[in-house]
Amino acid sequence: MNTVITAAEPNSSLMMSSKEIAELTGKAHKHVIRDIEAMIAEIEKDGPRLGHQAKSKGYTIERDNRGYVKIIHLDRSHTVTLITGYDARQRKKVVDRWLELEAKPAIAPETPEMLAFRAITALQGKLEVMEEQAKLRAAMLEVAQPKAAALDAISEAEGDVGVRDAGRELGVGQTKVSTFLIEHKWACREGRRMRPAHYGLSQKYCRLVQRTYPDRHTGETCVGDDFKITRRGLARLAVVLCGTNSEPARRLNGMKEKGAPVPFAKAPAKTA
Repeated sequence: MNTVITAAEPNSSLMMSSKEIAELTGKAHKHVIRDIEAMIAEIEKDGPRLGHQAKSKGYTIERDNRGYVKIIHLDRSHTVTLITGYDARQRKKVVDRWLELEAKPAIAPETPEMLAFRAITALQGKLEVMEEQAKLRAAMLEVAQPKAAALDAISEAEGDVGVRDAGRELGVGQTKVSTFLIEHKWACREGRRMRPAHYGLSQKYCRLVQRTYPDRHTGETCVGDDFKITRRGLARLAVVLCGTNSEPARRLNGMKEKGAPVPFAKAPAKTA
């Protein structure tokens, strides 16, 4: 890990590194460091080594993990003092570089308050993005739910039939089917609509199936429900309304040979 010994006010002025001075002057970096050490020793009158506590400001020393000087950074005063002993061409290159550095706009150091404000602003931006994403997901879910419900209803409703279709399939008519459903507590009426009763639901003879339809005023997709008789309920109706060995009873209960027992045949006809 590098060790930094500074003799300059943090961010107080521009600095030029010994490595850059070496590149500009064409001198070996180790020779530039040697020259800097000699200069500082002369300025501070405290020997050539830089491990002591600095007496003057204007330079920063970086050491490697072995303790050797790696790079020295100088302010303008120390840089100009250093290159005074160099030839004119070398001095010109260093001075031009200093002018270039000074022409750049100074970047003010960020205070803890500025850093905290920047962090809070960035966090607020992220929270706003997350909030917008959550709203978008909620809107997409709101649109998708009716469609998903409709698809579920379609898959569950395969084989279910309405009262009219049940009467047609059994050959007994719609009125006889609806009358049986009400009298035997399979269903009840809410106004003009038929609804499954507790017995019909518990025996899985009938249920409500969701369906989608467009609103005639707005055109939006709405979800409603229809009373349906399940395949199990239709098979039971075939037995109690058409007879145990009737064609509808045998067909709907999956029986092929005449005389074979039909499911539900032993169930009390009164409670159906």
